[in-house]
Amino acid sequence: MSQSPQPAGLSAPLHRLLSQAADAVQGVREGKSLTDLLARTPADLRPGTQALAFAALRRLGAAEAARQQLAPKAPPPRVDSLLLVALALLWPDPEPQASPMYADHTLVDQAVTAAKNRAPASIGFINAVLRRFLRERAVIVAAAERDPQGAFNHPPWWIEKLRQDWPQQWQAILAANNRPPPMTLRVHAQRASAAEYVERLAAAGIAARALGAPTPQAVVLDKPVPVSALPGFAEGLVSVQDAAAQLAAPLTLGAGLKPGARVLDACSAPGGKTAHLLELQPDLRLTALDSDANRLTRVQDNLNRLGQTATLKAADARQTATWWDGLPFDAILLDAPCSASGIVRRHPDVRWLRRPDDITALARIQAELLDALWPLLAPGGRLVYATCSVFRAEGQAQLDAFSQRQADANSHAVPGFTGHLLPLADNGPQGNAGPSLDGFFYALLTKPS
Repeated sequence: MSQSPQPAGLSAPLHRLLSQAADAVQGVREGKSLTDLLARTPADLRPGTQALAFAALRRLGAAEAARQQLAPKAPPPRVDSLLLVALALLWPDPEPQASPMYADHTLVDQAVTAAKNRAPASIGFINAVLRRFLRERAVIVAAAERDPQGAFNHPPWWIEKLRQDWPQQWQAILAANNRPPPMTLRVHAQRASAAEYVERLAAAGIAARALGAPTPQAVVLDKPVPVSALPGFAEGLVSVQDAAAQLAAPLTLGAGLKPGARVLDACSAPGGKTAHLLELQPDLRLTALDSDANRLTRVQDNLNRLGQTATLKAADARQTATWWDGLPFDAILLDAPCSASGIVRRHPDVRWLRRPDDITALARIQAELLDALWPLLAPGGRLVYATCSVFRAEGQAQLDAFSQRQADANSHAVPGFTGHLLPLADNGPQGNAGPSLDGFFYALLTKPS
């Protein structure tokens, strides 16, 4: 059997990538963020490590169920994590036309080589377990998938919460979470149309399509490419941003605010929505707030690349006395901290890091942010509440509770913008036909004049 074609970004020796990916998976299982773990990975190994770690985390539930069948007593963490990565990569793809990242024999051979450096005493064990998996793969896979965590590759509590919140769509959401997302771009509204940029991409040999309303500046690539390959990226012509996230800025601005309007981006990092607001209306007096001063450096980097200016402040938005100048805002965008349950396909570690109590704690913070920021909104102003979550506790339930607390808050249904957006293949807002989106919730609230 010949080796499968080498995927992009996996040019480093496979045994080194397997070992690095095993370190990443071990770190996630210990409660560490994959983003932080990858940042500490050697630069030349980072793209390949990310590709393997993403694939492994998308099948971690199944791999754990298989390992328990093959070796009921868990081996030491460094051995277990390598074994789980290898099992996940050997797992049959549900898409019949999909090609495996590597041939089976290559993967087993390179996992054994990785074991020589990680834990030499485990070489025979790793080899025996993986070869048995290949011999009995169909039986082991069938048994693993009889368990919900093995079948859906999410924690049981997460599966049950989705089942309760979305009784008709929960399985489709879980399936979408396990597929790599498209690479979506936002074309600078003042510099080019989406159609014009698609033509520039075609000239560069990159196939793409414009999405159209309600995200007129959105372009989806047929295949992801490095940002360095995107025409005009360094000059700020285009940014990477999912179509669901591109709804925030136009919803916040509405038909347009008066020149020099005061706008607050309350939880602004990493700055994509901040930049989009200024692309749509450059004359805003925009304050970009974030509780993490280090994350504000990413906001500033984004603004610098795009040639934009905003007032950046590091502060907890709930502690208004520490940062607010007393002048009301004409519009507020509150993209609140949340479970990130709607962007699991982009961050496959999130499902393994979150705990059920996290949702309750995050919902409390969201409520506190809404209550703190509402008095800062000018009469006639607009407040957009957003979360990249599909859980109702962080979306519709949060909005309903806020409306009970604030009698002067008027909620508006804006088709294609507000409500829960689910990460379903070829489904858009409210389940209507449209592009594949990340999962979000949007609510538009206005204050009487």
